[in-house]
Amino acid sequence: MIGFIGEYEATLDAKGRFLLPSGFKKQLPEGSSDDFIINRGFEKCLSLYPFKSWKPIFAEISALNEFDPKARQFRRYFLNGATQVTLDTANRILIPKNLMEHAGLEKDIVLVSAVNKIEIWDKNKYQQFFETFSPEAFSNLAKEVMAGGGQNPQL
Repeated sequence: MIGFIGEYEATLDAKGRFLLPSGFKKQLPEGSSDDFIINRGFEKCLSLYPFKSWKPIFAEISALNEFDPKARQFRRYFLNGATQVTLDTANRILIPKNLMEHAGLEKDIVLVSAVNKIEIWDKNKYQQFFETFSPEAFSNLAKEVMAGGGQNPQL
């Protein structure tokens, strides 16, 4: 399994490309492809999955019951906007315009590790997210989600 650590600032160029930080590039497994899936995140951010991380998630989504309305609804929302992207020769990734608009990305962005994927945030929105979250609220959240022994799915 791929696991990312780190937080990096980057800048979008006029075409909507950003340079994948070398800190993340070094964390990709040896011999992995330069292909990624970029998708809407659960919050107003984007999720960038190395293709190797995306494959088991896609397999799980593909196995959902087609006759269950909630499964169909989840599949539509989760896959909405999912696009395959490839690093160019300069290690840049082009973000599709519709996804840039969804996350409100303009120029300054933050790339954040999220275990098996990288989240892409508008820098100001990312800072606001943490300014509104107190240490006490974080402590309570940690207690709530970690009490189960890490049995939460990593979508």
